[in-house]
Amino acid sequence: MEFLNKIELKGVVGRAEINSFNNSQVCNFSVVTEYSTIDKERNSIVETCWFNCSAWSGRDSIIDLYSIQKGSWVHVIGRTRMRKYTTQSGEERTAMDVIATTVELLQKEESPMQPQRD
Repeated sequence: MEFLNKIELKGVVGRAEINSFNNSQVCNFSVVTEYSTIDKERNSIVETCWFNCSAWSGRDSIIDLYSIQKGSWVHVIGRTRMRKYTTQSGEERTAMDVIATTVELLQKEESPMQPQRD
């Protein structure tokens, strides 16, 4: 049996910052997605979800890190990674991050701001 760890997102970049690390650059950015359904009373319910993403430069990378900017529509393909951390108050927490292998900028007309629907 083959293992699979893959995630694909289309959404809007919320924040983006580029840092250097071990002779490489990394762009840490957030992506917001929406999913919309209708409940039994015919009310619209919109679920908003934020994802923390990282895209690395390197010899195999074709990602233009400087093109990832707040407000840009993006199509991200990558894998998920779980990490544990401790807050300043000593509370242990777990977070899921997306390590991007592909980041494609989308034109506004390619992705109108419409949430997905069932």
